[in-house]
Amino acid sequence: MKIITFTVPCYNSAAYMENCLKSLLPGGEDIEIIIVNDGSSDDTAKIADEYALKYPTIVKAIHQENGGHGEAVNTGIKNALGLYFKVVDSDDWLDSEGMLKVIDVLKKYNNTGDELDMMICNYVYEHSKDNTSVVVNYKNVFPENCVFGWDKVGRFKKSQYILMHSVIYNTSLLHNCKISLPKHTFYVDNIFVYKPLPFVEKIYYMDIDLYRYYIGREDQSVNEKIMIKRIDQQLLVTKIMIDFYCGLENIEFKQLDVYMKNYLSMMMTISSVLLLVSESEENLLKKDELWSYLKSANENLYFRLRYRLLGTFSNLPGHFGRKITKGVYRYTSKKYKFN
Repeated sequence: MKIITFTVPCYNSAAYMENCLKSLLPGGEDIEIIIVNDGSSDDTAKIADEYALKYPTIVKAIHQENGGHGEAVNTGIKNALGLYFKVVDSDDWLDSEGMLKVIDVLKKYNNTGDELDMMICNYVYEHSKDNTSVVVNYKNVFPENCVFGWDKVGRFKKSQYILMHSVIYNTSLLHNCKISLPKHTFYVDNIFVYKPLPFVEKIYYMDIDLYRYYIGREDQSVNEKIMIKRIDQQLLVTKIMIDFYCGLENIEFKQLDVYMKNYLSMMMTISSVLLLVSESEENLLKKDELWSYLKSANENLYFRLRYRLLGTFSNLPGHFGRKITKGVYRYTSKKYKFN
């Protein structure tokens, strides 16, 4: 039985994917690695097949026409044999020692018949330009090394959202919530870490710096220029999340409801600020349209997000207001180095 499936979406990843794969292989027979070659034109397919041939009981190579990151994750979910599921992007890697500790905990709860719905671990921003690292942990948010529910969750800081880097889901839960990410769309990882949350009941947090998130490539999706170029995809993802939240009939726990609203606030702010930073009249209209979309979906939610700190910050009026917003964004980006 495979404890966890690691899906590694790959698109022209030949230059760096082996570093990722080598960090996962110490998991041995407890793990499954699904390499999804998403229509690459370099040696990605060749490397994937070589690993599948060398480690036939661990590595599976799947080749498909290009469908984007979300479709590669969809393929991983459909083919996963592991009890748990984690996405590891091909330019990132895991701390192998930490991974083995995670596997031991997952095995422990599986052996007692008390499977978890979601495990959270820390992640680390690895900045290539200045060789610095920034750890994001959740010690002030979650109880450590025990099973808990949303009623035991504390207050998240602005830097502590649950991201794809930090989350491991129960595979059955992903099937049950029928998650399906849109094709040919970037930033769908936000959907992946958002839609399953109302289905999660049993959570476990380990204070381990597990995921190493590489930042530095000019073609990365989080590069500012790339994000502005792909802003319509960011807007699509944000609207999908608005529709999902507004379609929920009831969220039992206040902590979860507050978190989901705050996540939407963050998405609205990122979209709005990027539209402002682009200095395009067309994009300024798109910003107004996005907030109108939210208002038409849920007027109460609109007023909550629009007139709180982040919403106000991204909607300061006039040329001077936009200048302030862009200045704060530049300072924050430089300080926290998130792109």
